[in-house]
Amino acid sequence: MQLKEKLFKKLEEKEERMVEIRRHLHENPELSFEEAETAKYILDFYKDQDVKVKSEVGNGHGIIVEIEGKGDGPVIGLRADFDALPIQEQADVPFKSKNDGVMHACGHDAHTAYLLILGESLIELKDEWNGTIKLIHQHAEEVPPGGAKSIVESGEFDDLDEVYGIHVLPTIDQGEIGLVKGNALTGRSNFDLKIKGQGGHGAMPHTTKDALVAGAYFITNAQTIISRFSNPMHSTVLSVTAFDAPGGYNVIQDSVTLRGTARYLETDSKEFLYESMKKAVQSIEDMFDVECELDYVYDYPVTHNHEEQCEFLEEILMASEGTYFDKYTNPEPQSASEDFAYYLEKIPGVFLFVGAKPEGVETAYPNHHPKFEVNEDSLLICAKSLGEIVLSRLENMDKGAGNE
Repeated sequence: MQLKEKLFKKLEEKEERMVEIRRHLHENPELSFEEAETAKYILDFYKDQDVKVKSEVGNGHGIIVEIEGKGDGPVIGLRADFDALPIQEQADVPFKSKNDGVMHACGHDAHTAYLLILGESLIELKDEWNGTIKLIHQHAEEVPPGGAKSIVESGEFDDLDEVYGIHVLPTIDQGEIGLVKGNALTGRSNFDLKIKGQGGHGAMPHTTKDALVAGAYFITNAQTIISRFSNPMHSTVLSVTAFDAPGGYNVIQDSVTLRGTARYLETDSKEFLYESMKKAVQSIEDMFDVECELDYVYDYPVTHNHEEQCEFLEEILMASEGTYFDKYTNPEPQSASEDFAYYLEKIPGVFLFVGAKPEGVETAYPNHHPKFEVNEDSLLICAKSLGEIVLSRLENMDKGAGNE
C-alpha cells in the first residue's frame, strides 16, 4: 500500500473523532488572545505523542508541533487557526456555543480539528517519510496584529521551505477545492478618525464649528478616492463602517468619531490609500475649521500564493480530482483578509479554499454570520488534501529549494 493510501485510510478511520473534536471546540469558543483553554486542549492532544511541542509562541497562545521523519529532507509548515469571534450564535445545531456572545463563526474549529487528526496520522507514519513537518496551531487570526506576524518574527520558522493552509468556505459547494493563483486575499488597513470642532446651540450653528457636518462631508469625499483617483484595474475598497455622533435635538456636538477599513488586492495600493486619506482629512480641516486625529493602521498584507507552488499543487489536485473531492477550481480572489499572508511574505506556499456548503441549502450563510454553519464532510477533504500535498512535496522537493 502506498504511503498516501495509508494516510487516507487512517484519516477515514478517524473521521468520526475529527467531527467530535470540531464539535467540542465549537461548543467552547474563545476570543482572540484569550484562547487559554483551547490551547490547553491542543497541548493535551499531543502530550503522549513522539513530537517536539512549543507553546506560547509569538504574542499569545501559539503552538508549534515538530514532526521529524525518518531522514533528512525539506521542512514544511501546515497551519490552522483556533480563535473565535464576538458573535452570538443563532445557528440551530445541537453543539451550539456555550459561551455567551462568542462563536466559531469562521470555521477555525474545523481547521483545528482536521489538523489535529492529520498531525496524529502523520506522526504514526513518520518512519515512512523524509523531512520535517511543522504544525502551526495559531492563535488570534481575527484581531490585529494577529498571531501569524509574531510567530514569523519569533524565528521558529526560519528553516521552513514551504508553508500551506486551508480555509473552509460555506459559500463554496461541498466537494470543491479552490486555488487562487497569485494574489488570493486582499491586504487590509483600518482607521479611526476623530473630528474635533466647537459645540453649541442647534439654533445658532454660525457660532459653532460643526464636527458632524464635517464628518458627513468626509464620508462623501472619501468615496471619490476609489471612484476618481484609484486605478480602475486595481481591486480596492474603502468603507466607513461607523459614525458616532450622539446628541440631543438642539445640541451641536464638540466632536464626532468615524471608523472604517480599506482593502486592496495590489500591494502598491497600500500607500496610495493612506496618502489619499490624509488629503481627504486635510480638506475637511481647511473647509470646516476643525481639528482631526487620524489613526490609520496598516494591517494584514495581501495574501499572495506563490507561482511555483501553485503549479505544483495544481498538478497534484487535478490528478486527484474526482477521487476524495469532486471538483478543482481557480476561483476569483476574495476581498476578505488573512494573517496567513505574513507566512507567505517570507515563505513560499499556498493558501487554499475548501467548499463547506451545508447540505440542502441553496444559499449558505457566509463566514462571520451568526447562523454560519460548516458541512462537516469538508473536514476529511481538508485533511486528505493537505496530507496529500505535504507528502508529495516532501518526496519531490529538493531541500532548500523553496525558501531562497
